[in-house]
Amino acid sequence: MVRTCSSYVHRSLLATIAAAFIASPLALAQNAALVYPKAKTVDQIDDYHGTKVPDPYRWLEDDARTSSEVKQWVDAENLITFGYLKAIPEREAIKKRLTALWNYEKYNSPGKVAGRYFFSKNNGLQNQNVLYVCESLDFSKGRILIDPNTMSQDGTVALAGTSVSDDAKYLAYGIAEAGSDWQKYKIRDVDTGADLPDLLEWVKFSGASWTPDSKGFFYSRYDAPKEGEAQYQKVNKFQKLYYHRVGTPQSQDVLVYHNPYEPDWGFGAGVTEDGRYLIISVTKGTDNKNRVLVKDLAEPIGLPVDVIDNFDADYSFIGNDGTTFYFRCDLNAPRGQVIALDIHNPQLEKRRVLVAESKDTLTGVNLVGNMFVCTYLKDATTAVKMFDVSGRHVRDVQFPGLGSGGGFGGKRSDTETFYSFASFATPPTIYRYDMITGESTQQWQAKVDFNGSDYEVKQVFYPSKDGTKVPMFLTYRKGIRLDGNNPTLLYGYGGFNIPMTPSFSTQRLAWLEMGGIYAVACMRGGGEYGEDWHKAGTKGNKQNVFDDFIAAAQYLIDNKYTSSTRLAIQGGSNGGLLIGACMTQRPDLFGVCLPAVGVMDMLRFHKFTIGWAWTDDYGCADNEGDFKWLRAYSPYHNLKSGTKYPATMVTTADTDDRVVPGHSFKFAAALQAAHAGNTPVLIRIETRAGHGAGKPTEKIIEEAADLLAFTAKNLGMELTPPYR
Repeated sequence: MVRTCSSYVHRSLLATIAAAFIASPLALAQNAALVYPKAKTVDQIDDYHGTKVPDPYRWLEDDARTSSEVKQWVDAENLITFGYLKAIPEREAIKKRLTALWNYEKYNSPGKVAGRYFFSKNNGLQNQNVLYVCESLDFSKGRILIDPNTMSQDGTVALAGTSVSDDAKYLAYGIAEAGSDWQKYKIRDVDTGADLPDLLEWVKFSGASWTPDSKGFFYSRYDAPKEGEAQYQKVNKFQKLYYHRVGTPQSQDVLVYHNPYEPDWGFGAGVTEDGRYLIISVTKGTDNKNRVLVKDLAEPIGLPVDVIDNFDADYSFIGNDGTTFYFRCDLNAPRGQVIALDIHNPQLEKRRVLVAESKDTLTGVNLVGNMFVCTYLKDATTAVKMFDVSGRHVRDVQFPGLGSGGGFGGKRSDTETFYSFASFATPPTIYRYDMITGESTQQWQAKVDFNGSDYEVKQVFYPSKDGTKVPMFLTYRKGIRLDGNNPTLLYGYGGFNIPMTPSFSTQRLAWLEMGGIYAVACMRGGGEYGEDWHKAGTKGNKQNVFDDFIAAAQYLIDNKYTSSTRLAIQGGSNGGLLIGACMTQRPDLFGVCLPAVGVMDMLRFHKFTIGWAWTDDYGCADNEGDFKWLRAYSPYHNLKSGTKYPATMVTTADTDDRVVPGHSFKFAAALQAAHAGNTPVLIRIETRAGHGAGKPTEKIIEEAADLLAFTAKNLGMELTPPYR
């Protein structure tokens, strides 16, 4: 039971809101300490294996859309934060320049189905990308198929997934509202552009895979929440795999597979290109290991059969020749390899290695043009190699520089594919790749208002606390002086086997134009060097990630790129946890901290939505051994009263049902109570937005301007036009 302190009364918070509205700009002008809303505390104490742990802000876990007192606290915090931000003189100039940089045409790599090309495009400042279909490679002749901008006035309805039937007659598409992970799936007739009556609800963490007759598709969903259950906080368990037939109500969908004894199992399904088999990938959490079942679609009443019946490795299906199936697999090959197995005899000793493990990390494989298109990470940059189906190396794709390439989708019979390439100072470019000749032809290049040749991109390797060499990318204007005085933004993630690779961002470009250095540390826990690198940053090894990031900051300082007072750090989601942990462990090392949508309460994250799945990376406080290391670094639990923390702006959103906003609410309230310095420690809470996916352009630019203005002010940057 949560007991509320008797000293708290409703009207005191209302008075705080009013005072915040009046006082915050004045306090800023007078350079005085901000007066934060006084958050109540409760007598919540939890017993973890004999250790008593207070949780005084437990009440802030409640949904702000249904709890009036949480909403009042949110409103009070936003009044302080936006009052502070609007009083920064350079903010409007930063927003204006960001808007100009953002205003360029954006395309994604097209996909080809039945002779038609499908691609998304944004004219520049549209809130959501628009899906087009075209009968030729002349994209200027494309026809709008779905425009999410027409689905809401505020641009918060986003296209969240698409799947085209094999004959390109139908498009199954998902839409998400306000950034939520929940999706509704509909079907659109490609020729007419009209929707069919079909509506599928409570879809989450799913795609759609059509049967070759175009009569229906497989998808995964959860049971609808019961009356009174909080759909944005309810734990997501017992996912089920269904088949939906076009033109029928969802109530008639066929349950294909589920396991009532395994609440944590999730299902992804795909039909083989020959249309004969349904591949069911069974996942459990986020450790990249899966089981595989196969259903023969030629036997309508046949049940799925186990091919891989344990979670011993990652098995990513690539394609098949009859009963010979090809997988990307990391069993006894932590950096990945391509194997072949017979689904009727899948025993380990009968499998064949077609493309052996190499020193580079194999991140994905497509079967296009009768070749394995293998995408590798070579020190966190993209390399692509082509092999025939026997495993013989054919050729490498030549990229224009140090960066990231992606795409290479298509059918086995296709003679062309498409890919994109970008880097920190190189805008995205789309290429058509001829599978027969190996020739790349530029199809489109972003026209952004800047000169990429003015900037240098390089990679360095620095030692972490235990001597491990960690790569880091640095981008800055050529000719910069290494005098220890450069404002620097250090970004990191370090988790869930996700690699940090070079990418293009107009927000980062603005930072470079403002005179900043941009650094990205590729830490353990990520996917840069395969599963061993990933595991070295998980569970009891999670402190390695924080050590890697702190060492990156120290490298930048020691090598005169910057100094502590000129160094900002940023990360989101698991990266938000990274920032929270590092600022509580080394508050002296940073000038500005920007944790976004972070996992801040490491003792309770598994109790909300999909948080339970992260225990593969983090562990779980329900286990005594795990509790000890989680408690040791949990940002919320390691704030110390009387400490001078760096200038901090926490960011989150009210509809985040991935990392629920209660994490950030509790951390911000505790930070403001503990903070002994005059630097601002704020929280910016977006409304009608979620974890990040599908956020409208307008909201993205607003938030980016706020982050850049906050950082510039608190690093003491002297900006020049057009940024002031």
